[in-house]
Amino acid sequence: MTNPLLDFSDLPRFNEVQPEHISPAMTQLLERAEQAMAEVTAETFPANWMSVSKVLDTATEQLGRAWGMVGHLQSVADTPELRAAYNAELPRITDFFTRLGANETLYAKYKAIPSASLNPEQARAHTLALRNFVLSGAELHGDAKARFAAIQERLAEISQLFSEHVLDATDAWSYLASDAETEGVPQDVLQAAQAAAAADQRTGYKLTLKMPCYLPVMQYAHSSGLREKLYRAHATRASAEFAHPEFDNSALLTEILQLRQEEATLLGYDNHAQVSLASKMAESPLQVMDFLRDLAHRARPYAEKDLQEMREFARTALHMTDPQPWDWTYIGEKLKQARYDFSEQEVKPYFTAPTVMAGLFKIVETLFEVNIRADSAPVWHPQVAFYRIERAGQLVGQFYLDPGARNGKRGGAWMDDVRARWLRPDTGHLQTPIAHLVCNFAEGVNGQPPLLTHDDVITLFHECGHGLHHMLTQVNERDVSGISGVEWDAVELPSQFMENFCWEWSVLRHMTAHVETGEPLPRALFDKMLAAKNFQSGLQTLRQIEFSLLDMRLHTEPLRSSDVLSVLKEVRDEVAVLQPPEWHRMPHSFSHIFAGGYAAGYYSYKWAEVLSADAYAAFEETAGDDGTPSVETGRRYRQSILERGGSRSAMSSFKEFRGREPSIDALMRHQGMSA
Repeated sequence: MTNPLLDFSDLPRFNEVQPEHISPAMTQLLERAEQAMAEVTAETFPANWMSVSKVLDTATEQLGRAWGMVGHLQSVADTPELRAAYNAELPRITDFFTRLGANETLYAKYKAIPSASLNPEQARAHTLALRNFVLSGAELHGDAKARFAAIQERLAEISQLFSEHVLDATDAWSYLASDAETEGVPQDVLQAAQAAAAADQRTGYKLTLKMPCYLPVMQYAHSSGLREKLYRAHATRASAEFAHPEFDNSALLTEILQLRQEEATLLGYDNHAQVSLASKMAESPLQVMDFLRDLAHRARPYAEKDLQEMREFARTALHMTDPQPWDWTYIGEKLKQARYDFSEQEVKPYFTAPTVMAGLFKIVETLFEVNIRADSAPVWHPQVAFYRIERAGQLVGQFYLDPGARNGKRGGAWMDDVRARWLRPDTGHLQTPIAHLVCNFAEGVNGQPPLLTHDDVITLFHECGHGLHHMLTQVNERDVSGISGVEWDAVELPSQFMENFCWEWSVLRHMTAHVETGEPLPRALFDKMLAAKNFQSGLQTLRQIEFSLLDMRLHTEPLRSSDVLSVLKEVRDEVAVLQPPEWHRMPHSFSHIFAGGYAAGYYSYKWAEVLSADAYAAFEETAGDDGTPSVETGRRYRQSILERGGSRSAMSSFKEFRGREPSIDALMRHQGMSA
């Protein structure tokens, strides 16, 4: 067991993985998986669910877990050597899983499995498996099948390259600012920027495009010139207009869209959006676009009012008669402070990371009747913590928490699985689930704990919601346990659901302690924060709809693949009230749809928000007099949605919890956009 990627006996040995381990491990695991595929596709092998699972699923699960370790490290601790080793193996891994999904003999074996021999969880997994065989090209033959496989390999390669370009462009850019330029920027951000400059043996403030630095500069820096520098760099990342054109994603955008269209044509669909929706709740691209346009129509009056108020405030209070694109975030922040006597920076000292974590754990423990406690595991960075979740003394799941932003770690926040809950067919033992929860928060300065913005807190709760969906499942069939098998446009329900608790006083009062005094957040300050909650929700809603509509149009209009910026302009002309500059290159860093699995699926955030808002309304209806969430409602939510995972349709789970189909009313009310 000298190779840590081949050790499945316990927790992953992340701290021991070296680039030179990757190729030998993948070679061995691929050989094992190839042998398993050959064995189960033999004519004499029985068409029996457990027999196939015991041989094939155990081999592919180990391959997936080991490759998942490599992919995770490449996302959170990237080095040139690790990246090279990852990219060298990517074609082999892609080729195997492409052939597995398109194997006609294996498809026939699955079709021959008698439905009557399956329990309900297996039956659901079997149904989804047959659908996935079709979507993976199992019904293609000859040249079409070969071309489909070639497309899969090329898409994996260039999607990875797209993601690398965004990471490298973000890491490559910095600006050394002076005292005068940084006037207005919060002190903790300046301290971190000063320390970053000192690490480079320079004097001043090293500003970067990473969110813990970029966003506060755009919100608070008085210098419009400084804001313009950062805005222009951020808006043109990974494009020809960026300071490092070697990271230009222009050609990759076009090729990715063209290959997806070709793949859809091979499968007999009109476009990639139809392929994408085959595994989602939404029934057609037209239904999705109608949903988005209806939401845009409802939100537009509020967005127009938001913009008019900002223009008036800029003119009268800030003496800005012609605001530029890099000014709007600053203007919005100033208006919020003036209107609500509230600033994110005012509440930030109360959100110390350890206290927030304790508060998050408290609400999870109370609502879902579990215990969370510190655990130990090999990790890839000193910042990473490891925890276990128990119920009645029994292990339910475990998770890694990697909160901090750093070089070599891609931006954003995400949940990923390490392994799934599974009643293993090879050993008969129940395998408990493990998750990654990854964020990109600023580090603490001057020996203090990290301070989170309220938006950071919301992000943490969001990713925890995904993690709970993965870890609290009670399903024993791997392919439908946790988030596996859940329709993609319903996957965001549990994550967005958890965000709501960040606005409840009964929850928030337990997760704040001032970094210097230890005092909890004052109720008066919370009331200001709550009053400002839906500030500019109209503009924010239209922005999400803009991204979603662009995504759906790019994947339903194949002739526009080399004309992405024109499609973006048309979408903005239709739904946006605030137009960015012509040189803005948002698509070039739109990793969600070009490298992150959300192709023709970005609408899922808004779609699932309808579900999550309506689900949370059940908690509002049953809360105690002081706003304390009902444990009984938490239990019903856990049992109806979290524990059932993908073992049935998301609509069935929702209807069991709510007793009816979802309504958009709760979402509009939560966002302050109802009459």
